[in-house]
Amino acid sequence: MSKEMFIIVLLFLNVMCNKKSSQDIIVVPPPPSQAVVLKADGPGNTYELINSKLAPGFDAVEHPECVHPSFGRHIAEVFDAELNTNVFEFYSHVAEDNDRCINFDRQRIEIKTYDQSPANLIGTLGETITYKWKFRMAPGFKPSSSFTHIHQIKPVNGDDGTPLFTLTARKGTPNKLELIHDNTTKVAIVNLSLFEGVWVEATEILKVGANGTYSIEIKKVSDGTTILNYSNNNLMTIRPSNDFIRPKWGIYRSLNSPADLRDDSIRFNDFSIEEK
Repeated sequence: MSKEMFIIVLLFLNVMCNKKSSQDIIVVPPPPSQAVVLKADGPGNTYELINSKLAPGFDAVEHPECVHPSFGRHIAEVFDAELNTNVFEFYSHVAEDNDRCINFDRQRIEIKTYDQSPANLIGTLGETITYKWKFRMAPGFKPSSSFTHIHQIKPVNGDDGTPLFTLTARKGTPNKLELIHDNTTKVAIVNLSLFEGVWVEATEILKVGANGTYSIEIKKVSDGTTILNYSNNNLMTIRPSNDFIRPKWGIYRSLNSPADLRDDSIRFNDFSIEEK
């Protein structure tokens, strides 16, 4: 074989090998994001279950048992006849509870994600997060005229003294449930009576950014009727100095007017957090 023919053969084999290699390349798409789901599974080890989902190896429950140990844990798992399943029930007591023996003008029983939670449970710049949960406020629920937050989106580090979003029950004539942005602007208000003794499901979606997006819809579980709906395609969902945002659920209420309150409870279940 001549030198020229040998070179041609080598070039041909090289082309064929490269062609075969390109055909053999399989592009594997990234796995779809998976929601982290927290569901009650029956009485006992309730805090352990919550921690295992929201902050494995750490403590995701903020409770008043330092001052009110005789009641026991302030979140229980109870059977709910309407949903026909076990659910979480959060308890707050006017005379006995405070905010973790830190603040005495308010009471707190909340669950959260925070800086000890996995990265897929805290929201950073550019991420889109979907939160879902069910809740049922007790019939005759008595909110404070100052604040009773049942859900918060909180920023972390920097300018993090006030929440970015809250669902806030407030005493009035009649009592209201307010969606508040940046601790000041009430962007949606509905009558609290629509939630009393009624299971509802909330879906909250936000894109994290200075010009982010936000939406929330709350529907009755029984028939899908929407009772609160709000969306905004250009809304601040994180402050410039914050590192990330995180959710909280529970009862966080002012004690400025304790006579307005009563020992109260809220049922929750089917928490879901999904980031993209």
